[in-house]
Amino acid sequence: METIKLRSPIDGSVYAERPVATDQQVGAAVERAKAAQPDWAALSVSERCRYMLAMLEALVAMSDEIVPEIAWQMGRPTRYGGEFGGVKERTQYMVEIAEAALKPVMASNPKEGFRRYVKKVPLGVVMVIAPWNYPYLTAVNTIVPALIAGNTVILKHAAQTLLVGERFAKAFEKAGLPKGVFQNIVLNHGQTEKLLGSGKIDHVNFTGSVTGGRAIEKAAAGTFMTLGLELGGKDPAYVLPDAKLDHAVANLVDGAFFNSGQCCCGIERIYVHEKVYDAFVEGFVAETRNYVVGNPLDASTTLGPMAQARFADLIREQKAEALRKGAKAHINMKVEKDIAGSPYLAPEVLTEVNHQMSVMREESFGPIVGIMKVRNDEEAIALMNDSPYGLTASIWTRDVDHAAAIGDRVETGTIFMNRCDYLDPALVWTGVKDTGKGAALSAIGYDNLTRPKSYHLREAI
Repeated sequence: METIKLRSPIDGSVYAERPVATDQQVGAAVERAKAAQPDWAALSVSERCRYMLAMLEALVAMSDEIVPEIAWQMGRPTRYGGEFGGVKERTQYMVEIAEAALKPVMASNPKEGFRRYVKKVPLGVVMVIAPWNYPYLTAVNTIVPALIAGNTVILKHAAQTLLVGERFAKAFEKAGLPKGVFQNIVLNHGQTEKLLGSGKIDHVNFTGSVTGGRAIEKAAAGTFMTLGLELGGKDPAYVLPDAKLDHAVANLVDGAFFNSGQCCCGIERIYVHEKVYDAFVEGFVAETRNYVVGNPLDASTTLGPMAQARFADLIREQKAEALRKGAKAHINMKVEKDIAGSPYLAPEVLTEVNHQMSVMREESFGPIVGIMKVRNDEEAIALMNDSPYGLTASIWTRDVDHAAAIGDRVETGTIFMNRCDYLDPALVWTGVKDTGKGAALSAIGYDNLTRPKSYHLREAI
């Protein structure tokens, strides 16, 4: 029997192991989802929302068990708790706007004797392929609005966070969700591709690598299903001369290194105006040196191991290449387990970097950041756009209009001012270029999980 083994980054041990579903089990899960969908969609929006709030309550009640579970699965320090602040905010907001976002849209030009409107009807069966880095937050982005919109959901979670899917299933069971409406299944890559190509899935949402996104598109080719793809990122920040430097330093350090840099919208490159460059670098380096790398179960640890050793080795390679090409490393922190082949990795800050170095061009997804000096907005904008990715970009200034004007010229899905590494559920979450396509959360997120159906009703003559 084939199994999926989850090896903990803490000590390399097998923390969990689960059997891969058989083809028969996969087929049965899809049939259950299809059979359950009409009755689920027939419930009112408010009834479906009540189930989501009950699921949320059940999930939060498990937090004492989930927090150390996350540490064992992917390495985030327990001191930061779970992801429940964001899970609550996103779930509650999508519940709050559901009635308005899903109500029929009346024709803008009323005609006597006719009733004309567009309904937003569910797509059918939605598959969520969730990542390990924020295993609850990323999954809830689609699971909750998909179910509220009247779809049924099949979740395939990352091998690194196998237990998260089971937690969702348990929470929905406690909420009393009807059978077949939500199902968690363990699949290998081949089974996933086969299922996507079967024509039995109506929408897939995938969060992961660009390579993974291309595989999803290829597998789904010809089925005409809709896709939501959140892929790679190389999110930039630009610090202007009028920025409040202590605020910028504190928030950008956190934005670069929280979760060991394994954040979809984490800061991976920083451009600083020459007038404040030296002061910014000095403050940034001093703040970074405060990190404590170690076992994520230890309350004193502020930076745990990366999820897998190969991810840490990629960062080591990027750093070594940058140093060979003339970059300067500022931290050089000594960490006992920070050796090749280990997931434990100290944070690093590089200066004297340029866009001929992979650390400034290719996704890092780890605790390393390059800082470049720029002369003006034109140079900063050109460098921010010199990337195959576009998820978020942050502008650090006291001038809102100036930030918005710069934002208009940056190729990205979200522009932040004086903050970063945050997802606002009231604003659509989307990206451009190789970051993918589709949209999550906000009212627009509901549009991506439904299809328009027109009603043109003529009264009896």
